[in-house]
Amino acid sequence: MIDAIAIDDEPVALDIIRMHTEKIPFVNLQNTFGSATAALTFLQENTGVSLIFLDINMPGMSGLEFAALAPAGVQIIFTTAHADYAVAGFDMAITDFLLKPINYNRFLQACTLALNRAENKVKPDNNILFVKDGYKFVKIDLAKLLYVKAHDNYLNLVEPDKQTLVRMTLQELSRKLPSSFAKVHKSYVVNTVLIDHLESHQLTIAGIKIPIAKTFLEDLKKKLFIG
Repeated sequence: MIDAIAIDDEPVALDIIRMHTEKIPFVNLQNTFGSATAALTFLQENTGVSLIFLDINMPGMSGLEFAALAPAGVQIIFTTAHADYAVAGFDMAITDFLLKPINYNRFLQACTLALNRAENKVKPDNNILFVKDGYKFVKIDLAKLLYVKAHDNYLNLVEPDKQTLVRMTLQELSRKLPSSFAKVHKSYVVNTVLIDHLESHQLTIAGIKIPIAKTFLEDLKKKLFIG
């Protein structure tokens, strides 16, 4: 069971969250708040909350400001009508990002993700990244991200079931990736957890051969604990 609260300055938005949670047996919505400051007071007196549905654009304290003050270990699902706020959440420990109006199936998916992380004690800040693809924001599951290939000022993020092209440099993206990722070539960053084979000049991930530059080989071996 996940004990949750919801914070939003729009009563209708809180009603929708309340309605959705009533259909989910493993989520207990303890309370709802129209301001972040009121929620902070509640959290100081109630330590059992493990999930927060959090609007971003609110008067007074914003959702981003609140997230920086939230208790450690509490999962956060951002809820907002503004997709551009996903950029500000890149480096924050969020579990998911829901765009309003929030439909039930998408809401259930986010809650299920929160439940899985709570049961497996997985830290959310190392698993989810939102990137801008054209006019929309795409969620990247870093646990499934195979590798990233640079093309000039664009990056191709390759997952088993999709590829996402974003305007960003490898250096910019690398700052947002967990330590399980490593640069192996001037044009490639790979998920070392998913490496199948390693040779002196190339590696294989999901059947795809990726070149290794000599300057990165020793650091890669150290990361993989290869003597």
